[in-house]
Amino acid sequence: MSNSTDRNEWVQYEVFVRSNRGLSHVHAGSLHAADDTMALRNARDLYTRRNEGTSVWVVPSEAISASDPDSKGGFFESSNGKAYRHATYFEKSEGVPHL
Repeated sequence: MSNSTDRNEWVQYEVFVRSNRGLSHVHAGSLHAADDTMALRNARDLYTRRNEGTSVWVVPSEAISASDPDSKGGFFESSNGKAYRHATYFEKSEGVPHL
């Protein structure tokens, strides 16, 4: 990451916050920062002001890969015609007591 303080060179980060122990991190928003340390501190200040966070993750936006919402049909469809991917497809073997 660049250590420059020129606002035009700051990196955009995505912020994920875990509100309580045992829960998943949830996307809280985005911010710009000069480096990872600044991003983490700014995320803490912006997204956990009321002590609602137990953990904060910051990730450069360019490091995140996402599926295309417009192609959700083909991407998330079940595997039609591939029943062998499910345990119910197979029959119990004779002589194997632990199955």
